[in-house]
Amino acid sequence: LYKDLKVIEPKKQSFEEDEPPEVELKELPPHLEYAFLSDNGKWPVIIAKDLSSNKKTALINVLKKQKKAIAWMLTDIKGIDPEFCSHKILLEEEHSPKVQSQRRVNPKIHDVVKKEVEKLLDAGLIYPISDSPWVSPIHCVPKKGGMTVIKNDENELV
Repeated sequence: LYKDLKVIEPKKQSFEEDEPPEVELKELPPHLEYAFLSDNGKWPVIIAKDLSSNKKTALINVLKKQKKAIAWMLTDIKGIDPEFCSHKILLEEEHSPKVQSQRRVNPKIHDVVKKEVEKLLDAGLIYPISDSPWVSPIHCVPKKGGMTVIKNDENELV
């Protein structure tokens, strides 16, 4: 499988020095915030909210000086071709997400799921999304080896 992967070089940035790419600013987890590398609210970066003002200023100054080193778009990153590793949900316009009711799980599995989710939340790897229509119930399957796997919509173990 590794032999099939090709390393790609980043494409030349298609925007000028003073003209940042258009990005949509989304709601961030409570421990993060946006900072901007220009005075006009452009060139957004995400930083930790709990930094002191001196550290924020120092960080933003370093980022301003090294602006060309930042990958502003996915195509700016050297590595595996995004077509190979990107997750896409292809939908037709007339289809909409289906609402599923919350499912009950036995108390042991509930505790396992709760602890795993709390670990991921504490690590900052996930954050709550309250307004997404694509949030779905969790399917847990206990395994003999002590690992818990999730069953997807096609009843495949993931």
